[in-house]
Amino acid sequence: MTLRETFERGAKAAARFTGHPLCFCLAVGVVLLWLLSGPVFGFSDTWQLIINTGTTIVTFLMVFLIQNSQNRDAAAVQIKLDELIRATLKAENALLDLEELDEDTQERFRRRYEALAKKARRLSGRGRRDGPADVGADAPGSDGEPSPPGGGASTPT
Repeated sequence: MTLRETFERGAKAAARFTGHPLCFCLAVGVVLLWLLSGPVFGFSDTWQLIINTGTTIVTFLMVFLIQNSQNRDAAAVQIKLDELIRATLKAENALLDLEELDEDTQERFRRRYEALAKKARRLSGRGRRDGPADVGADAPGSDGEPSPPGGGASTPT
């Protein structure tokens, strides 16, 4: 097993454990034990240093664990969204892998979809009952709407 595979297995196991109520109860127990031991150690600097060092180390390690977990989850969501776009007949395949595009291109897409949303709200505000298919008919590239940056809508493969 490679170092990466070992890390991924350990990170997943740690994320499952630290997200469990038992882990929270253990953390509360450690803090209570530390508090109760205060009078025994005379609330000394060393007694305070123990909890400060322990919490700092745990926090430091948890930052990396949380980031790994979020990266994995975000990548999975992006892949699922890309598959939904690819599999949807009228979807714009130009939106596949959108998170990898530069900020300016993403901003152009965002403005275009914001304009589409305003148009859909305006049409529905007039008492018109638009279903998803009706709003989709107002998609970019039809009826004079701007084309997506870098080209028009493409068909799924």
